[in-house]
This record gives sequence, structure tokens and C-alpha cells, in this order.
Amino acid sequence: MNPVVMINGMPGKMGQAVTHACLLRGWTVIPYSLTGQVVESHFDFEGIHFELIPPDDKESKIIDIKSQYPQFVTVDYTHPNAVNINGDFYVKHALPFVMGTTGGDRDLLKSQVSTSSLKAVIAPNMAKQIVGFQAMMEMMAEQFPGVFEGYKLSVVESHQVTKADTSGTAKSVVESFNKMGLSEDIEDITLVRTVEEQKQMGIADEFLTGHAFHTYNVDSEDKTVHFEFQHNVLGRSVYAEGTADAVKFLSDAKTKEGSNLYDMVDVLKSGSMN
Repeated sequence: MNPVVMINGMPGKMGQAVTHACLLRGWTVIPYSLTGQVVESHFDFEGIHFELIPPDDKESKIIDIKSQYPQFVTVDYTHPNAVNINGDFYVKHALPFVMGTTGGDRDLLKSQVSTSSLKAVIAPNMAKQIVGFQAMMEMMAEQFPGVFEGYKLSVVESHQVTKADTSGTAKSVVESFNKMGLSEDIEDITLVRTVEEQKQMGIADEFLTGHAFHTYNVDSEDKTVHFEFQHNVLGRSVYAEGTADAVKFLSDAKTKEGSNLYDMVDVLKSGSMN
């Protein structure tokens, strides 16, 4: 059975991209979206007349939505400040969810889910190929701890100027590097958030509002040895497709016994992909 999906965070760009990906697969997208304090009350996108639900109205409105759509998977692309508030809301109302929003207290979010019976996919990055790269780095850290002892790591990541927080992917990869003997502080990651700098990096105008460039440089102390790891994404489709895969995975998993807390590696391993 095809999933039924509620996408929170409309009219945001990621909300739109995920809506497009789900509709292309022939899935039902619910015409409601939890959002922040926006001026608009409705938003039209690809033939759907979305009702935008502000924070003060979500408690009463979700009852009506659940009566209309008894079974659905929620996708969250809202704001980092709302991650834990929304996580608590989803647990309270038994709404299985895919958390695409980065930021927030991730340990608290996972605890909110793991201590409940709710199933959720929580990951710092929804792009399947990049998740595969992250998994590779984590496996390298486990197999070869200390391999870069004495080396220096520097990280530069560029996202659209509206991204409020440091990339969750960059944080995850830095953690893996640190297990390999480096000592990079998350706060030392260089964030590029100005159009001028991004143009200098070669990012075309059409992608200034949606891109993710990451470069990880590892150098020996005397600069005679250099490693460079890089993954660059233009646009949002790779994240939207991965999110849709996570929705399908969660929809298939919701009636199964076992774990209730998943990440994108679980999705990759399951083969629940388009």
C-alpha cells in the first residue's frame, strides 16, 4: 500500500521538494502542514491547497486531521528551534515521523522516541549517497582508530544563507575524524553563508538558495601529506528522494516488531528505496 504523508514545514523549499517527490511516486499528500508563525493561512503547490497550521492551533487541528487520515507518516522540515517541540508533539499524538530538520537536541529527540512505542527515522542527512559516505567514514573510524593521529583537520561547509545551523552532516563526519585521532571542535567548522563567498566557490546563481558543499582537509603537521574529502550537492532533489525512501521504509516498518528508532543507514540496508 502506498504511504499517506503529512509534510510539515510548508511553504519551505524542502517541504515543496519532498511534496514533489512523493507526488511523483503516486502517494497521497495530506493538504495540511504544521508551520511557524507565517502570514499566510494557505499555500497552493502542485494542485494541493495546503492549510498552514500555526503552533497555537496544532493541538486542536491534529485531532481533525487524524479523523480524516487515520494512518499517515509525518515528515518534518521546519526549523531547528522546533525540533524537540515537534518531536514531543509527534510522540504525544502517536505520529510516526521522519525528522529531516537538522539541529535541536538530538539526544533528547532520540530519547523522546526510544522511550515511546512510536517509530521514527532521525538522521542528519537524508541524501542516500552522502549517508553512504558517512557510514564509510564511521566504519573507517571503528576499524582504524587513531589513523590520523598528529594530523590537522579543517572543514568548510556552504549552504544557502537561510540555513540557521551548522550542517548535521559535517558534525557527523567530524565526529568520525576525531575518532581517527584528530581533534577538530565542531565550533571550528567554517560556515559559508554569504552570496559573495559562494559565487567565488563557483556556485551558480540558480543554486545559491539550495546547495550543500562540504570539504574536509586533513594535513600532516609538516604539510607534506594532504588528504581531501569532498561532497557537493546542487539543489534539493537528492534530499527529497532520500526522505521519500525513509517515508516508505517507515510505512513498511510501522506494523513490524523490533526497534522503533531508525536512521538512514537502516533505510539503506533495508533496500526500501526507489
